Amino acid sequence: MIRGTTRLVGLLGWPVAHSRSPQMHNAAFAALGLDWAYVPLPVAPPDLEAAVRGLRAMGFVGANVTVPHKTAVIPHLDEISSIARAIGAVNTVRVVEGRWIGENTDVEGFRRALAETGLSVRGQAVVVLGAGGGARAVLAVLAMEGAKEIFLMNRSYERAARLVAELSETFPQAGLRLPPVHVLRPGEFPPEGVAVLINATPVGMAPAIEASPWPPERPFPWGLQGVIDLIYEPPRTRLMALAEAEGIPAFNGLGMLLHQGAIAFTLWTGLEAPLEVMRAALSGS
Repeated sequence: MIRGTTRLVGLLGWPVAHSRSPQMHNAAFAALGLDWAYVPLPVAPPDLEAAVRGLRAMGFVGANVTVPHKTAVIPHLDEISSIARAIGAVNTVRVVEGRWIGENTDVEGFRRALAETGLSVRGQAVVVLGAGGGARAVLAVLAMEGAKEIFLMNRSYERAARLVAELSETFPQAGLRLPPVHVLRPGEFPPEGVAVLINATPVGMAPAIEASPWPPERPFPWGLQGVIDLIYEPPRTRLMALAEAEGIPAFNGLGMLLHQGAIAFTLWTGLEAPLEVMRAALSGS
């Protein structure tokens, strides 16, 4: 129950109805006996500035930020962390003495989730689908983990090329060096021998669950060791099913959601996140 004493955090996005973050965080708050509540906040892009002002006025103590606001929210904050600045995306806001500070927990969240899959990108060629906020975090982790080269696929070649040019300039601010990135034009595909394919687009997300960002009629590159889809609703996407049909291990985005959420929880509360409680809430158990 939300009372007058309840400390509020929320999720800014469009849409947010699919998100499992509320059940994950509210389970964590309950497990630790905290008078906190996490609420989904559907905010259309034109209303983002007004929404941030409203949350400030209502005394929210933090927020998550999801598609399509991860970059657009930056001008409305008082400060952003070095990693958020380097990748140009914020997914978590914490409030410190009235100042709204933008953080990016997607990077470390994906890094931890990648480790749980058992897949290694060190010294390997990797395919990344997408050029939005999720792709920015993925590219940062690939830089941290020592990927040999990246093949970037996006519906807009120009947008992907701009992203690579931007990150090549900003990554050094966070001590990162972007590996060589080959931006593929529509209709071009990566060569054989790539190790991991990562989908950082919303293609295949509910309700359009029959869609796939990889052409269903085209085999995956020879030697592919694993597919990671950052989508988690549905838990088994069309892309994952296509990979598994070829004997390729496939993982959804629940691991990244869990770990980025746990980091955000600690930033807001100052407490260690009850990871297994959050994991169980995400799995519905």
